[in-house]
Amino acid sequence: MEPDKVEEFRAILNDMLSTLLEDADRTVAEMNEEKTNFPDPTDRATMESDRNFELRIRDRERRLISKIKEALQRIEDKEFGYCEECEEPIGEARLRARPVTTLCIDCKTEQERQERIGS
Repeated sequence: MEPDKVEEFRAILNDMLSTLLEDADRTVAEMNEEKTNFPDPTDRATMESDRNFELRIRDRERRLISKIKEALQRIEDKEFGYCEECEEPIGEARLRARPVTTLCIDCKTEQERQERIGS
């Protein structure tokens, strides 16, 4: 992959990482401020449901943060943009759609097919 493209993906990944970390910090701050005790059980249940939903989203984002850091490390190791299965270049369109991907479209399709068979 051309160096300017690699730098473009590094910038995209760093922007994604910054946004996710800011969102996580904001969530923590909001949850620390939310010390409201609702006397109505329905209101309390709604608040707990909302909080659980938010925490599930943040857990998914935490896993994405990990994948972003791994992708940034692959850039440093000069391995970014290559499929970990077949070692062929991953298409630029696929990387734009999912910059943390480690598989080319053919290997990912095969992996999903195997998962369906195994289920």
